[in-house]
Amino acid sequence: MTTFAAARLVLGREIRAKLRDKAFLFSTVSFLLIIIASIAIPTLLDGGPTKVAVADSGSGQALRQAGFAIVEVPDAAAAERLVRDGDVEAAVVPGPGVIALDERPDEVVEALSTAPEVQLLDELPYNPALAILVPLAIAMLCYLTSLLFGLQIAQSVVEEKATRIVEILVSSVSPRALLAGKVAAMSILAFAQIALLAVVTVVGLKVTGSDAGLLDVIAPALGWFLPFFVLGFVMLATIWAGVGALAARQEDLGSTSGTAQMVVLIPFFAVIFLRDNPAALTVLSYVPLSSPMAMPIRIFQQDAAGWEPFVALGIVAVTAALLLAVGARIYEGSLLRTNTRTSIAAAWKTRSTAG
Repeated sequence: MTTFAAARLVLGREIRAKLRDKAFLFSTVSFLLIIIASIAIPTLLDGGPTKVAVADSGSGQALRQAGFAIVEVPDAAAAERLVRDGDVEAAVVPGPGVIALDERPDEVVEALSTAPEVQLLDELPYNPALAILVPLAIAMLCYLTSLLFGLQIAQSVVEEKATRIVEILVSSVSPRALLAGKVAAMSILAFAQIALLAVVTVVGLKVTGSDAGLLDVIAPALGWFLPFFVLGFVMLATIWAGVGALAARQEDLGSTSGTAQMVVLIPFFAVIFLRDNPAALTVLSYVPLSSPMAMPIRIFQQDAAGWEPFVALGIVAVTAALLLAVGARIYEGSLLRTNTRTSIAAAWKTRSTAG
């Protein structure tokens, strides 16, 4: 059996096992519910445009342009009754004057006020809130996916070692084929989960009418995020398999995976805390471990030249190839050491030749 055929068999086995795993299914459903709730709840709580009673005919047009629902009344007394009954939030009476029950209606006052024209020389092409939300979403997506799926890879390897199933597996397939199938399976599942969440998010925004051009704004960043994420995930997945192979029992995983967790955690916090520092974010966009987060953020902020993503992606690809070789060697060198925890040095010196 060729290495490719063996890896394909392992891939199918891993995917079938994961699709029956209650923890994986629960996490997927939980993420879906969180996304659906985050889209649906604001829509359900939104009671529509604020109602304002208008007894002054000259104020109606300005309020309509500001998005208020106008209730026309014949005089100030009728407007006051609607305010007292709670049928409207405020009323505009001749003068003009504004009536409210117990709070100053600043939005109504602002809509009726004449403000000077403001010209922004460097206006953002998107809602300023997105400048915070989009970088956080990109960083969190990379961090959570790498950490959660990475830990699952490591736990799967440890489970096979603890039950000594690995000894049966490597008698039929090579450790390299076993590693390739396992990493490929988890990568496919990670991408499938993200794709599902993305589809649900897009459909939810479209159905509720909440997108407001959001998809057009983030499309370039998402387009580059995909190749960066693919290379970054595969790069880290092999390392997670390697640190999982270092452990002999689930109890050992906490100590053997500490380095891998720091490799995921440090770039995440660096990008989060330095996202508003252009010089620091530029440096991070070329560092392989933080590039999958930092470069898409720079593209979203329109701060990256057209050639920069290609260079950064090339650096990530080269680093991924090197870490794949390192992770594979550690994996092969420690896979059949089932009695005790293996050090990185010992795994590096003694590669498994089984299979």
